Amino acid sequence: MIEEPHDRHEPVSASEQDPSRAHLAGAGTALFRLVRFWSRRWVMAAAGEVTGDMSRVQDILVLEAIDAASSRLGEVSVTDVAHELGLDRSGASRMIGEAVKHGYVTRASSEQDGRRATLSITPAGAEILTGAHAFQEEVFARLTATWDAQDATRLAAYLRRLATETGTHPS
Repeated sequence: MIEEPHDRHEPVSASEQDPSRAHLAGAGTALFRLVRFWSRRWVMAAAGEVTGDMSRVQDILVLEAIDAASSRLGEVSVTDVAHELGLDRSGASRMIGEAVKHGYVTRASSEQDGRRATLSITPAGAEILTGAHAFQEEVFARLTATWDAQDATRLAAYLRRLATETGTHPS
């Protein structure tokens, strides 16, 4: 029997690529379902809870992006924030401009290349970011409150591992 090649537009599942990974079927779909569900909800809820002002949603996204990029890169540029947020440079620049205007971010000349601007989180921005992270931890604790402690601990470790690996792979 001759095996027909897959239509190049038809997705190939992980189990079709490697039958030993069949037990992972549906995990990718579940991951993206969670991403869609939480992508804006958490930041909107955090903005309201942490700052009392829903208009700070974009500021929190910018702060999260700067924080994530700085842990990998040191100096953070507009381009780095754009990459973190999945936006073009001009969209990221507008969001950064608002965060600067609100006092959460500063722009300065790079120590490595004076033609390049670098971004830093101000003390007020760090306070907002700390509050957002506390909110995120509280939500995770609530969602896993009825779980066996080992299961919640295992998921937490896997989530941290997955988050770390997203920084090492191109998007």
